[in-house]
Amino acid sequence: MHRSAPRLTRILACAAVPVMLVVAGCSSNSDGKSEDSASSASPIPEAKKSPTVAPAKFAKLPDPCDSIGEKTIEDLVPGTKTKGGTDGKSSDVSRRGSCSWNGLDDNGVKGSQYRWLDVSFLRYDSDASLGVSAEQRAEESYEKEIAKAKATEGAKDVKTSPAPGIGDEATTVNFRLRKTDEDFTYATVVARTENGVVTLTYNGTGYAGAKNPSTSDITKDALKAAKEAVASVTTANK
Repeated sequence: MHRSAPRLTRILACAAVPVMLVVAGCSSNSDGKSEDSASSASPIPEAKKSPTVAPAKFAKLPDPCDSIGEKTIEDLVPGTKTKGGTDGKSSDVSRRGSCSWNGLDDNGVKGSQYRWLDVSFLRYDSDASLGVSAEQRAEESYEKEIAKAKATEGAKDVKTSPAPGIGDEATTVNFRLRKTDEDFTYATVVARTENGVVTLTYNGTGYAGAKNPSTSDITKDALKAAKEAVASVTTANK
């Protein structure tokens, strides 16, 4: 009985060796590192960051009907009954707005001169989710407004020309348009100032035998009014 005890101990010890080897084999990889430590060392992918875009410079727009001086309105639209202009109404005045004036200067037997003036404003904010700045959005809108003016239904003799000295960039679109059996002379000035776009349209015609206004005169007056309208955006944001 006492002799068989050491022998039994040796048998149990030998039987335990394969089990230990199997466990060791499952817990190690080929380079000797444990699978748990290898997985914990794997790099964690970084979350994608939203692109950084410049903030909008202008946060608001001027009152469209106050964007052009009273003296300019009197000169460009003689005979207007609404010197304060007609508000175009907007659901968001910080992003868009417009105002218009019209008047008939009646000279009796010498005929009459009709003038119509309209100014509209658009303002854009930056869109970080798309990586587009407010200024880039305004640049796109500026090109669209020019294209819209050139595509005016019924417009004839359409011509465009740069309008330096107004905002960051500006273009004048001239054309003639026949309506109410009269030939109207048009000048549309589209300007961009930072993240804002200003579109000013001025037109006129002569009634009862009065001579129609020339393109050069209409354009000169339109540019004068456009400069005031663009400057009012900066003033509104001071």
